[in-house]
This record gives sequence, C-alpha cells and structure tokens, in this order.
Amino acid sequence: MRNRRWAAAAAAVSALTLAACSAPPAPGTGADFEGTIDLSLALGEGSHHHAGAEAFAEELSDLTQGRIETEFYYNNALGGEREVVEGMSIGSVDAGIASTGPMGGFVEEYYLFDLPYLFQDYDHAWAALDGSVGDELAGLLEEEADVRVLSWMENGFRHMTNGVRPVHTPDDLDDMVHRTQESNVQIDTWSQLGANATPLAWPEVYTALQQGVMDSQENPLPTIADVRFHEVQDHLALTQHTYSPAPLMISGDLWRQLSEDDQQAVTRAAEHALPVQREASVEQAGAAVQDLEDEGMQVTRPDLEAFEARTGPVRDTWAPRLGEDLVEDARSATP
Repeated sequence: MRNRRWAAAAAAVSALTLAACSAPPAPGTGADFEGTIDLSLALGEGSHHHAGAEAFAEELSDLTQGRIETEFYYNNALGGEREVVEGMSIGSVDAGIASTGPMGGFVEEYYLFDLPYLFQDYDHAWAALDGSVGDELAGLLEEEADVRVLSWMENGFRHMTNGVRPVHTPDDLDDMVHRTQESNVQIDTWSQLGANATPLAWPEVYTALQQGVMDSQENPLPTIADVRFHEVQDHLALTQHTYSPAPLMISGDLWRQLSEDDQQAVTRAAEHALPVQREASVEQAGAAVQDLEDEGMQVTRPDLEAFEARTGPVRDTWAPRLGEDLVEDARSATP
C-alpha cells in the first residue's frame, strides 16, 4: 500500500535502532520523504472530510514540490474509526480524519465532546479547540496513543434520526433502540433520555437501521445526508446535542520518520486545510436540512431546554472524571 523511497539509508538504520529503545525518537530526525501518505476518511467523496483532505493534499504537494502525495481511502476503507486510530497508534495506518467518539477508549478526556449541550455554537467550539482545550487534548492523545493531531477538523453538531416517530420531547425517545458510538458518555446520555442505548461500529449502522435492528442514530447533518439515512429513517430531530470534532491525525511512527522540514510542511498543509474543511462542513450542514426534507424526512425542532435539563445528571457525573478545569475551560471558551 505504501510507496516510499528514502533519500538516505541512514534513516532505516536509525529506525531499527530507535525501535529497540524505550524512549520515542526525537522529532524531525528522519530523512526527506518521497512517496504517498495513505489518508483514511470516514466519509465519501464530495463530503466535507474530502474537502479538507483535498486542501491538505494539494498544499502538501505544493510545499514539497511533489515529493509527498496523499491517497484517500473513503468510507472507512481502512477500517472503522476506532480501528483507524488503533492503526495509527501502531503504525499500520499513516493518517486519518476520524470522529472523537471512539477516542475515549484511548484518552478518557476525549469524552468531553460527548457531554451533551456543552457548546452553544460553532464559534464557541472552535474557540475551545483552537485554544488551550485543543492543545491539552492533542498532547494527551500523542502521549497515550502516539497519534499526533494536525488540525481540529470537524463533523459538526449532531442530531438524531429515527424510524419510529417524530421527536419533540425526551419522552418521545422512550424504548427506542438507539445506536451510539463506543462512548460511555453517549451511552449514559441516551439512556438518561429514555432510549435503549446500544454501541455499534460505524460501518454496520446503515444495515442495522435498514433491518430494524436499530431504531435510531445520531450524526451531524452532512453525515446523515452523505450516508443517505433518509432511505432507512423517516424522522430527523434537530437536537444539536453535541459538537463532534473530526481531527486530522498522523501516526507518531510516520511523523518521527519525517525530516524537520517535512514535518513543517505537513503542519502548514494541515493549518491551510482547516478553514477549508470547516467552511465546507457548515455549508453542507446548512443545505442538508432542506435536502433531507426534499427526500421525504419529517423534520422536527424539539424543545432543546427539555433535552438539556434531562441530561444534566450526565454532565454532573462525568465532569469530575474528565477534569472540572477541562470542562470549565471548554464551557467558557470565547472566540
């Protein structure tokens, strides 16, 4: 899968030597890289993930005079999001854009993004991610999983769909079999709302909804449209219960093999791509509601205050575990 040529044989010797050591190699000790970085995308071509990945790839190619190219693997072709993060951790996957839902299994603080009704709007979320909250979480992931966050791209605010009934209040969720990500906070949230919360890997969700194994799911609006959930779900409720980042990440193993100049190029390309991806995400979210209505989904705008009040115990339970300071820094972040 990989097509790599190194400018100096010393890099291979260095890698073997470093593998035998307990401490990770110093950053930027590799030789100039020439070849292809494989980039996993959870969504398909034309998605906001693709927009960000394409901007990253084009800029990286320009900055390295074509030495470093990027190949995209759409729709979890390299594995589900948890498997992709695990792959980056062990060096079997180069890079990826993945949601933070499964990352709490690596770093518990990433469950922060599953706390319901923590962020008010996009500007609030971006201020947290582009500031101390994002820096702290990126550092923890690199330390615990050896995966480096290059930029805080996004999925956006999440909303729920179901095939049972319109949702106006939390009571309408009673006894629905609701798919969650592999996140204990999500399980607690949807259980608190009255649903039968059931984790399920992302590649299996559409079929589970189609077969009636699951009644409902939640995702950002562009994802709901991209995956064509309107084909297997009748109702969309604009619950806006959580904000979901989708960071662009790179394997620590690959990162350390890059020269310092190439690391700087990768970083600059990720910074260049960030506003492109976020703009595409917001634009696609804005268009998705009408598109989904046109496809026949019934859209409701629930009483969000009732949802926020019902999920208060989840925030109260998890804030001490995740760190009161971290939660407060996220809650109080300002643009």
